[in-house]
Amino acid sequence: MANTASARKRIRQTEKRTIRNRARRSRVRTFLRKVEQAIAGGDHGAAKAALQAAQPEMQRAATKGVFHPNTVARKLSRLSARVKSLGTAAAG
Repeated sequence: MANTASARKRIRQTEKRTIRNRARRSRVRTFLRKVEQAIAGGDHGAAKAALQAAQPEMQRAATKGVFHPNTVARKLSRLSARVKSLGTAAAG
């Protein structure tokens, strides 16, 4: 167990940060699930709106260190490509 005041404080800080990060990670996954469902449903408008809602949340998670920035960039790139292809398939 922690013996110093600074070690006890670090434990308290870690607990708070863990709770915050868990909530942020869960929120990002929820947004991603909504995008996936819209893509699976074939609704280009809904998929585009869901992606636009998910993007800032994912970027924020990368900024805060919950996800690696490259991971977020890769996921956003792949999702946006899928949404875009959904739009061209609907139009053509």
